[in-house]
Amino acid sequence: MIQEIAPHCFRNEFYVKTPSADSYFLYFQDGTILLNHSSSLKIPKFSELSDFNIVSDHLDYLFSIDSKEYYLIDETSIMLSENKTLALYPTSVIRDLDPLWTAFAAANAAQLHRFYQNNRFCGRCGTETRKSKKERAIVCPSCGNTIYPKIAPAVIVAVTNGDKLLLTKYAGREYTRYALVAGYTEFGETLEETVRREVMEEVGLKVKNIRYYKNQPWAFSDSMLVGFFAELDGSPQIYLDESELSTAVWLKREDIPGDYTNVSLTHEMILLFKNGQTY
Repeated sequence: MIQEIAPHCFRNEFYVKTPSADSYFLYFQDGTILLNHSSSLKIPKFSELSDFNIVSDHLDYLFSIDSKEYYLIDETSIMLSENKTLALYPTSVIRDLDPLWTAFAAANAAQLHRFYQNNRFCGRCGTETRKSKKERAIVCPSCGNTIYPKIAPAVIVAVTNGDKLLLTKYAGREYTRYALVAGYTEFGETLEETVRREVMEEVGLKVKNIRYYKNQPWAFSDSMLVGFFAELDGSPQIYLDESELSTAVWLKREDIPGDYTNVSLTHEMILLFKNGQTY
């Protein structure tokens, strides 16, 4: 999965640092990301900027992977433009970056970028906020409200019925491949209660023998995804929530597409079932 970057080491401790010319930077602008396109798409270094000293006053240290440091350039203070080697691309290209650990880096940078941009003003009193110098947080100088990066718990559910797996497709999204039932945990719920509720709401089915499989930080939606396998309990008749899903079908192992990637927990769970492995 995208976060499994071994033997590389991800370090997310908070520091206030100054980059070197060999440090990497992430720059986002209106749903795009600035990437080096001289060969394959890559995250650029500060050495590729013509005016490094000015930019260095408007950035945040994000994290390190091995000895490589990554910084976020604040696009509200600095406007970077495309050149012969750097170009803006839709952020949807992030999950296709190669090698996979660079996709992981870009995805986490995008998550922190959203955090900073979405909390420029205090939600309690409306005062313009400031970035903390002590931790990864945003602080209101007026009322003291402290805001941390948003991480929402959500479940991924592989519902099985003998040699069949329930596969779904989202309604109204660009992503059109088969997926699994998924949804966010509501207040007061356990994760297992979320599993039962989401399966009932989206496809009108009851489940039993709910079993935890694995979890995954999913920066694309500011989530912590928690994967479960569950067995059908009762009738297999599907009652589709068309506001959430466009399709929900039972597919036998041999009919499940096998061209999934190694990026997501969803894909791993689908392939686990397809290959006859049980959990």
